[in-house]
Amino acid sequence: MKYYIIAGERSGDLHGGNLVRSLLKYDQHAELRGFGGDEMQQMGVKLSVHYREMAFMGFISLATSLFKIFKFISSCKKDILEFKPDAIILIDYGGFNLKIAQFAKKKGIPVLYYIPPKVWAWYQSRAWKLKASVDRMFVILPFEKDFYKKYDFHVDYVGNPVLDAIKSFQVNADFMSKHEISSDRKLVALLPGSRKIELKLIVPLMAEIADENKDVQFVVAAVSNLSGNLYHVLKGKPNVKFVEGETYDLLNRADAAIVTSGTATLETALFKVPQVVVYKTNALEYFIASSLVQVKFISLVNLIAGQEVIREMIQTNATKELVQTELHKLLYDQDYLTSITTEYENLYQVLDTGSASENTARLITEHFTRK
Repeated sequence: MKYYIIAGERSGDLHGGNLVRSLLKYDQHAELRGFGGDEMQQMGVKLSVHYREMAFMGFISLATSLFKIFKFISSCKKDILEFKPDAIILIDYGGFNLKIAQFAKKKGIPVLYYIPPKVWAWYQSRAWKLKASVDRMFVILPFEKDFYKKYDFHVDYVGNPVLDAIKSFQVNADFMSKHEISSDRKLVALLPGSRKIELKLIVPLMAEIADENKDVQFVVAAVSNLSGNLYHVLKGKPNVKFVEGETYDLLNRADAAIVTSGTATLETALFKVPQVVVYKTNALEYFIASSLVQVKFISLVNLIAGQEVIREMIQTNATKELVQTELHKLLYDQDYLTSITTEYENLYQVLDTGSASENTARLITEHFTRK
């Protein structure tokens, strides 16, 4: 089989690499080409474009980069026609990949979508477009299966790749000593995210919280490809340290966490770390997002649970006073901690359906074997 695989971001590349590894177990001679990154390339995918060239994030950035995006879409279509794949596998990256799905459908090329865009969050009408353009879809959140039933679209829930990654995580026993982190003090993980526009507002809030809790050790999960200046208000504080590329080791030892909304909220929950979610962006981005969002929560933890398991402090509610109050409960209120960790256990059970990449690779193989 010849597969053309498209992942436009770092997380998609990681999931793509794992999926290709599983696919090769079923088809050792598979020919693979596409858009992606280092993880996919290491597994044998011949890259025509690296995702670094397509890093457009946020509504405003997207609007100012439309020419480049359309240029990449055109290039991708041309590359697909030259490669002549038996199937196209799309991974996340909704706006771009939906265009490619529509193109491939017209050309009669089977389209498989692993980790589709979060159309349940906003622009729910895009579910019709996915149904019209995608032959088989593999979702990673349990409630997505019921969501697509409303559109008479049968999709496969394959489990969640985040849980796969955590299961395969190897603990570094020297993490604490390596970073000179004391085991005698409460440890709070700070996960401010990876978007510049958010860090500019969230990092100062985290700095205020660190100042309020001088007896607590705070450790920032910094992102290596962002400028260190974005963290400058946290640097130099005696109770704040930084790590890069060791987020799971940090969560493995943390007593609590302050997390920007995103996949990190789910990772934190699966490590059973009590957390408060904070989210701030500029007024224009928030106005656009809030006018489009069609779900009650922004964290994956609460969305999957269908209720508030962890507190979400969003925009004007993301204040020093509110976050400080919640953090104190997370660190010292045992009954409150027990209620959260009980819900975390339930979450783990819901997601624990085997390896997402293995399940998806098996279903893809079966899909074409039956034809």
